[in-house]
Amino acid sequence: MSDSVPRRDTRGIVDPAELLSRVRFRRHAPAAELRPYLEHYWLIDWELPEPYASHVVPHPSVNVVFQRYGPLGAPASAAHASAEVSGIGLGLATHKLTETGRVCGIQFRPGGFRPFAPGWPVSTWTGRRVPLPEVFPDTGGGGAAATSGGGSAAMSGGGAAVTSGGGAAGTSADLMSAVLSPGTDHARVAALDAFLLAHGPAPDPAADRAMELVDLVRGDRSVRRVSQLAAASGLSARSLQRLFAAEVGVGPKWVILRYRIHEARERAEAAGAAGAPDWAALAAELGYSDQAHLVRDFTATIGVPPTAYARGLSLP
Repeated sequence: MSDSVPRRDTRGIVDPAELLSRVRFRRHAPAAELRPYLEHYWLIDWELPEPYASHVVPHPSVNVVFQRYGPLGAPASAAHASAEVSGIGLGLATHKLTETGRVCGIQFRPGGFRPFAPGWPVSTWTGRRVPLPEVFPDTGGGGAAATSGGGSAAMSGGGAAVTSGGGAAGTSADLMSAVLSPGTDHARVAALDAFLLAHGPAPDPAADRAMELVDLVRGDRSVRRVSQLAAASGLSARSLQRLFAAEVGVGPKWVILRYRIHEARERAEAAGAAGAPDWAALAAELGYSDQAHLVRDFTATIGVPPTAYARGLSLP
């Protein structure tokens, strides 16, 4: 995923056509020296006459999210802004969008976040969303308490503007303005590049190894069990667990299951137009013990069974 061209799939987005009809969504590649660690930057702008809820099945990725939102017609100075580190989400994420807003996000490769915040295992942030200064202390003073679940954590304190030379200076307002205020995507991407380059990446062979192994899981459908991944890595299952907890944030079994669900969801979505797939055959193809196992995992993650999802039923 260190390619200069961001991926174009909508994997993980529930009902992507509906989302893309309501918001401006695009991805951009980071600076060359950051590409080994990042999937992409993702930018969203919206202006909605009525509230809209989007649903996302999270990837095994950490995100850094800058966001600004406010009422229709309000000046930029009246908008609320926040910046947070969003650890790997363990369940379906629901994002409620209202009125006007802008989000500038950084999606790290699974295993790619630790080189920028080497002081903690990545599992520290799993299932949590915390104000940016809690992870990057040099970005300022006070902030809101850490939150978990589907809400947004507002940051009400310090920050740091990032200079083109890679240093940090200024105030929280400078950082927010640098990332969220520019009218062009190019300027927003440059601000995100500068922010990250001011914080690393620090060399981390363990992170490099973890990224390689997650790529193997993502690209090789025959890797269905932790024992297979351990054998491919030359590590014991216990060592593999420790590596993933520290560098990815979740265990290898979770990563394998999550990529299975992403594929099953895409198959279910395609089935809405092309006719129902053979769920039993798909379960076997994805490494489930049987169709019931696939249905339980899909339902626990998405909120409805795959057949209901394929029929286009609303999520709860």
